[in-house]
Amino acid sequence: MNINSLHGLSVPLRDHARYRTRRLSTRRRSTAFSSHHETTAIERIYVINLDRAQERWTTVNRELSRLREATGQPLHTLARRFPAIDARYLQGPPPPDLLQPTYTLAEQLLVDPHPHLTINAAARATRINMTPQEIAVALSHIHVWQLIAASNAPYTLILEDDAYITRTCMSVLEKAWGDIHASSDAGHPIDLLYLSYQETGEETEPRRRTRPLRRPARGVWQLSGYVLSQAGARKLLDQLPAHGPIDLWINQQFGRLHVQMTDRPVIEQRPGIASSNSYSVMPVLAKVGALRREAPQTLPHRPTREPILVIGEPGTGLTTLAKALSVLGLRCASDLTTLPAHETQALVRGSRRRIFDAYVNIGSLTPREVAGIVSSTRVRLIMTTATAAAQPPSPFREAWDLQRPQHRLLFPADDPDPWQTLARFLACDYPTHPWPSQPEQGQRHVTARSHSDAIASGRPLAWDTSPWTVQRAGWSGIMPKTSARQDNALQPSQNAITWHEGTRLEDSHWYLREDTFPSNRALFRPDNATLPLHGPASLTLREEATRVRDLTGAAIASRPSFTYGSFSARLRVPSGPGLVTGLFLHRNGPRQEIDIEILGRDTTCMLINVFYNPGTPGTRLEHGYRGTPTVIDLGFDASKKFHDYEIDWQPDYIRWRVDGATVHERVLWDPTPIPDQPLEFNVNLWSSESTEFAGPLDRQALPAVLEITSLKAHGPTHA
Repeated sequence: MNINSLHGLSVPLRDHARYRTRRLSTRRRSTAFSSHHETTAIERIYVINLDRAQERWTTVNRELSRLREATGQPLHTLARRFPAIDARYLQGPPPPDLLQPTYTLAEQLLVDPHPHLTINAAARATRINMTPQEIAVALSHIHVWQLIAASNAPYTLILEDDAYITRTCMSVLEKAWGDIHASSDAGHPIDLLYLSYQETGEETEPRRRTRPLRRPARGVWQLSGYVLSQAGARKLLDQLPAHGPIDLWINQQFGRLHVQMTDRPVIEQRPGIASSNSYSVMPVLAKVGALRREAPQTLPHRPTREPILVIGEPGTGLTTLAKALSVLGLRCASDLTTLPAHETQALVRGSRRRIFDAYVNIGSLTPREVAGIVSSTRVRLIMTTATAAAQPPSPFREAWDLQRPQHRLLFPADDPDPWQTLARFLACDYPTHPWPSQPEQGQRHVTARSHSDAIASGRPLAWDTSPWTVQRAGWSGIMPKTSARQDNALQPSQNAITWHEGTRLEDSHWYLREDTFPSNRALFRPDNATLPLHGPASLTLREEATRVRDLTGAAIASRPSFTYGSFSARLRVPSGPGLVTGLFLHRNGPRQEIDIEILGRDTTCMLINVFYNPGTPGTRLEHGYRGTPTVIDLGFDASKKFHDYEIDWQPDYIRWRVDGATVHERVLWDPTPIPDQPLEFNVNLWSSESTEFAGPLDRQALPAVLEITSLKAHGPTHA
């Protein structure tokens, strides 16, 4: 995975142009391929293809059928499908004799050097755990190598199922194979030939194309298309177990192999196919400062424009199915006794003015009403059952019989592959995220909420366009009666961690960060935090050159993560453009965040914000750049005196308080769902790369100091 491959619009346009012209081949036949046994010919083609994506195997076969081997036979006669290892079925660690699922940052940098990072003791000590997708890809290639090593074919072409053969491939390969013959005759047979690749770094001077083959001069990414000899396969197997992503590890074997690459890539990845891979190195690179900018992320379009109704008996996985639909990018109203009146009317009438895409376990949708909706509008109907043998709930049998078979689905709680069942019904790609098994929530009573009920709504700034953000005039969210206007006290099962000025920062409760994040101009360093025996603690932002940043800041974070509770600090913030004081809760995978930020350019206001992505831990949804920010007028200058700031986070609402008074409140879908995953509590001082957000940094105001006299977090904790 090349971390430098951040492309603009020109690259996708170029890729589409190459793909559309692939059939304009100058040569469709090559003696590099042969169906007869020859000492230097490609006699076999393996296509690594997932069982759930066999249409890709069909596409690759069709591409190969238009090309010919030496005797004129189509290349698809040489092709064999290899059923790829599927990440969703991985259980436990991979076989230790084949793959060790960790690697170090130093190994990443050895293959893909970064101008601001060095291979030092810290990089060697930073271990990275491979993602399930990386493990599955590695095992798939290793198993293909085993087949090649045991075969009689001297050379084999290995293709991933999202690859295609460019129009110049056969002519380039024909010329290259002459060099391969010569190498073999000279006693230096080739082991590995890259046909698809992306080199790391940049060339220092223009390269003249004089020969069809060359040796890799830098790191090489991608294994979408490569030729491997039988001897090369045996050499690779001798070096097992591999460790780390397979295209990273194979670079480390170049000293043991005779490796060549075509002068330019002649096999490419088909454009328009979303990668299901998840790169383990990216979060680490963000933390150490290799990534400076955070790009807005977008998600595929929702799988259906038709509303989805989900009905079932309690205990049949209704809450889990609601979360799964949300992970697919659908706005899902779930586990409610009733819907707002205007939403019910829009659903019954088939209006596009609906807020939601899916309605799960809604008590007010009676059997008669559901039958009426099914008979008069285009909807999809899902009925959950305890087992696959169960029948649709009898009260809703009329609605079931009225619905067309292709638009109805019985969804058993014991389905062995629920993502497959749901993805087929909605005609969408199989997600790479874990199935979000959730405890059943049951229907919650709700009450109508008007704008007059909202507390100090503030001034909204620009929000992200997100599947889980409602931007509709007159909409004020959903407020359950059970939690409205009630403050939850600390329960015996909850935990409290605190710090007060003049006391030690308990290592078991808190730690000083030593990392950063994209869009932060500073690297957090523990030395910038001071905790004296008397007086407030201080976090300092100063000019200090490091390899990744020219500023250093400071941050305190809780060791445990919390799911709901109260989180507060007593602060006096610094003033000055470009400065940001943060008091917030955060996680990645999926990204969820609840913020208080005070910008140094105007310390009479604070910014509150929520980022919401659905799913359980391991769901890599990080959609969102701006979140849903709102500016709150404090009525004082936060840089002049100490004040108390608090986030009260409960299952159905979030309240922000200043000096004990609630200044803002959000409830369900106002404008996002409420974050529901374990979050870490943080207080920090940093400077933003975005001058639009924080203003241009006034370096004359540095060093800047955030003062803290107390920190408190209480709620259910997680290790």
